[in-house]
Amino acid sequence: MVNLHTSLGVISIELDHEHAPTTATNFLQYARDGFYDGTLFHRVIPNFMIQGGGLKSDMTEKPSRAPIQNEANNRLKNVVGSIAMARTSDPHSASSQFFINLKDNDFLDHRAPTSQGWGYCVFGRVAAGMDAVEAIARVATTSRRGHQDVPVEEVTIIKAEVNDE
Repeated sequence: MVNLHTSLGVISIELDHEHAPTTATNFLQYARDGFYDGTLFHRVIPNFMIQGGGLKSDMTEKPSRAPIQNEANNRLKNVVGSIAMARTSDPHSASSQFFINLKDNDFLDHRAPTSQGWGYCVFGRVAAGMDAVEAIARVATTSRRGHQDVPVEEVTIIKAEVNDE
């Protein structure tokens, strides 16, 4: 379990090491290293998802580790409350950034082992704190430093706390 202490409440993430071992371990290592502390939820799209885990307050990207292999073919679905890895158009480019689904986004699920069909790897779910997720989803957004859908008032991950129980 990883507790994301945000400026709008705590989000408890239950990782799925069975179905997404590489991805869950990757996220857990970033959390243990304190990488997420002080980063923003920098992309908020109501009725879609909230994204964070890589940008600092000045909207610059934190240096991350090498990308990981996409495990989206694990049969886990991008449903409400699931957490998945963000990536570029390269299916195997995910590193630190993640998003939490605000609705069932089946178009993000794995369909085929092609660049268009790989999908986005779900590696856990919100076990508690959907109220905080929904509070983040309701914030006003703007464009800032080349990014769209950025909260007008910063939404910060104050600390990512690993609970090994």
